Amino acid sequence: MRILYGVQATGNGHISRAHAMSKHLDLNTTDFIFSGRDRSEFFDMDCFGDWQCLSGLSFAFKNGKVDNFATLKSNRWRQFYHDVKKVQKQLHNYDVVISDFEPVTAWAAKLSGKTCIGIGHQYAFDYNVPKSGNSLLSRSIMRHFAPVTLGLGLHWHHFGQTILPPIIEINTIKNCLKDVDRHSKQKNILVYLGFENRADVIRLLEPFKEINFWVYGSSPEHLDPANIRFKAPSRDGFHQDLHQCDGVICNAGFELASEALSLGKKLLVKPLQGQTEQESNAKALVELNLGQSMTTLKTETIKLWLQNDEQAKINYPDVAEHIVSWLHQKNWQDCSDLSARLWRLTSATGNAHFCDVPSLKKITA
Repeated sequence: MRILYGVQATGNGHISRAHAMSKHLDLNTTDFIFSGRDRSEFFDMDCFGDWQCLSGLSFAFKNGKVDNFATLKSNRWRQFYHDVKKVQKQLHNYDVVISDFEPVTAWAAKLSGKTCIGIGHQYAFDYNVPKSGNSLLSRSIMRHFAPVTLGLGLHWHHFGQTILPPIIEINTIKNCLKDVDRHSKQKNILVYLGFENRADVIRLLEPFKEINFWVYGSSPEHLDPANIRFKAPSRDGFHQDLHQCDGVICNAGFELASEALSLGKKLLVKPLQGQTEQESNAKALVELNLGQSMTTLKTETIKLWLQNDEQAKINYPDVAEHIVSWLHQKNWQDCSDLSARLWRLTSATGNAHFCDVPSLKKITA
């Protein structure tokens, strides 16, 4: 079975999910397309073979908010049209298209009548899950950005719907856990606030002299405070620090929060304002008692969060392996059996409101 696999690469979460999926796919019959950033900005991509890079579509941000005007202005709409037409001409070589919220492959498949399976968190919003900032414009963007034949929506809980658990790189977690220093008494917090202003982040964290903050997404500078260490992007380094840290402060993206929950790390998120997905993620985390949320960068919020030692840990199965097996069965009209099986293999410990949702029986029946 030949697969064309499209990945939205504006954020690293989609790429991490593709890494997990690639471990179970036949890379001799799977071709990858990434869009949303310049090719020079990618790293650790060897496992994807001879992958293509297209402009795609992406959102523009300013100081932690979606900038709608800049989004419309910055996207190369004519190039997007030509890329869709280019991919359309390739589709006769493939049996199915997979889109991780990647718009070029999704629209090429739709216009060609080719089956397209969506895999990603965004497709969970087609179901009755916690939502915030759910305006008509937001719903329209979510629905039409990367349209698919069937969406395999991913979320931290099933909410009584036929959605799937998050895709976590199981082997990466196991390997990194072997190297964790369990005797360290110094508290370390991993920070990933890539859409926030660097100076604002420094002002937020500097007062906590007794805490080490590992901040990803910026280049180091010589005048950084002693308790804040800025780190350049590194897939291996980031995973190592994620396993070593005592907690995570990040924007409310899906993938990093999922990895933190699978490791039992305490979690504080700051959703991007005007970004429905992130605002909804923050709402779900709080409702499920999986983490805390803040709408603005406030030192007092950090102080209270650091004092709270409650945390949850969710043991997710190897979702990627099960999805690939399901794909090969070619029953692409329904995923209810896949969903039920994966949630039966999922368990939670700690303070999570994971098994006390009344609709639990609906999905496991």
